[in-house]
Amino acid sequence: MPSHLRTYQNITSDLLVALPNPSNQAYEINIKIPEFTFLGVQEQPDFATIYLVFHPHEKIIELKSLKHYVYQLRDIVVSYERLINIFYDHLMAVYQPERLRILMDCNPRGGISSRLTIDSDWKSRGGQEKYKEWHGASEWCELK
Repeated sequence: MPSHLRTYQNITSDLLVALPNPSNQAYEINIKIPEFTFLGVQEQPDFATIYLVFHPHEKIIELKSLKHYVYQLRDIVVSYERLINIFYDHLMAVYQPERLRILMDCNPRGGISSRLTIDSDWKSRGGQEKYKEWHGASEWCELK
C-alpha cells in the first residue's frame, strides 16, 4: 500500500461533538447519511448510505461534527466490516446513547451489494433486547 494512503488506524473520534440533550423524555433521532464514501481494501472508492437510529441519553449528536467525521473517511482504506465497527464504537463512546442502531447499505460492487447492521440493544453487544419489534430495516430506511 502506498505510504500516502491512510488506514483505519487513522480514523479518529476527535471530530465528534456532543451537545446536551434538551429533554429528559424518551425520543428517537433518525439520521441518514446518503453520501458515505471511503476507500475499500482494493483502494477503490466505495459508497454507502448510512442510517442511524439514535435514542439519546444525556448527549445528542451535533450534525456538523458528524459531517466532518464522515468526511475524514473519504481517503481511508478500510473494509466494510471494520468500518461499521469503528463507527459504532466511536458513536457509543462519545454520545453514550440509550440505543444506537447503524445500518450500512453499501452500493453494489462487482454485482454484489452488502448491508451491515449493528444494534446496541443486541444481547451480544451488551444490550437487553428491549426493541424486539425491529426486524430488518425500518420503513424509513427503505425510502431512498
